[in-house]
Amino acid sequence: MFTGLIEAVGVVKSVRRGVGAEGLTLGVSFDSAELRRGESIAVNGCCLTVIGVSGRAFSAQVSKESRERTTLGLLREGDKVNLERAVKVGDQLGGHLVSGHIDGKGTIRKLAPDSDSVRFEITTSKEIARYLIKKGSVAVDGVSLTVNELKGESFSVNIIPYTLDNTIFKYRKVGDEVNIENDLLGKYVEKFLTAREGSRDRGRIGLDFLAEHGFA
Repeated sequence: MFTGLIEAVGVVKSVRRGVGAEGLTLGVSFDSAELRRGESIAVNGCCLTVIGVSGRAFSAQVSKESRERTTLGLLREGDKVNLERAVKVGDQLGGHLVSGHIDGKGTIRKLAPDSDSVRFEITTSKEIARYLIKKGSVAVDGVSLTVNELKGESFSVNIIPYTLDNTIFKYRKVGDEVNIENDLLGKYVEKFLTAREGSRDRGRIGLDFLAEHGFA
């Protein structure tokens, strides 16, 4: 579990690819002496497992599912990435609960100055947009942000100077793809309501059956 507060910007040092869609191992710089093998780390918002640590760098494997659903398969040597280690018990939760399980990708359609921040307009899929609400939370490339505007399958977020300077947002440009994770709360609420509605439907079917056979 993560908070969406980026700890550092790392640099991709190596990209080792297997055959076809299989096998991708990233080597990424991270100036942290606390990193250990086996722990979780979010790379551009995607939860990966550290499989090796060498000096101030770590390696992590990317599954086929993650390659297809995220932008990690597009990374090249020299690219910069957002990094966050998993939250520990007792840590302050300053952003929002982020699982590191990316729902899909979006594309930056517009960048515009907005007072002392920069407004990013991002277009995504209908499946992702359905969970977005105005003033709700969303994680973009692992950064906890607030949805300011919604328009169909597009939404906008404002990036303040601190976030711009300390994440890869300062390198982003129109046309770039980003990773998006919807707020967990919305998905759980939908699951609960769908299950409850299904239970009611089954109950109505049962009553209809009893009435049809003279028991009600």
